Amino acid sequence: MGRALYAAQCGEEYPSVKALKGFGGRAVLEIVAPDEGDTYRAVYTIRFHDAIYVLHAFQKKSKKGISTPQKEIELIKQRLAAAEQDYTERQN
Repeated sequence: MGRALYAAQCGEEYPSVKALKGFGGRAVLEIVAPDEGDTYRAVYTIRFHDAIYVLHAFQKKSKKGISTPQKEIELIKQRLAAAEQDYTERQN
């Protein structure tokens, strides 16, 4: 995950990164990292031209489907709104 975030800071996209559905395009991205039978995910945004915000990191526990659980999506939406507010305040 660290390498993927470093690549994002350099303006690149690491191979294990994909767009998170439901956020309109490629401004909110998800890193998928399998490890010994488990899957870990980190979600970040590149919506801002000079900052990357990591919005959430978690272990995917659901065995049905590959989609991100709705409670995780809601948390990401809340944190994205907080990141937008933080970024706007820092610009003023």
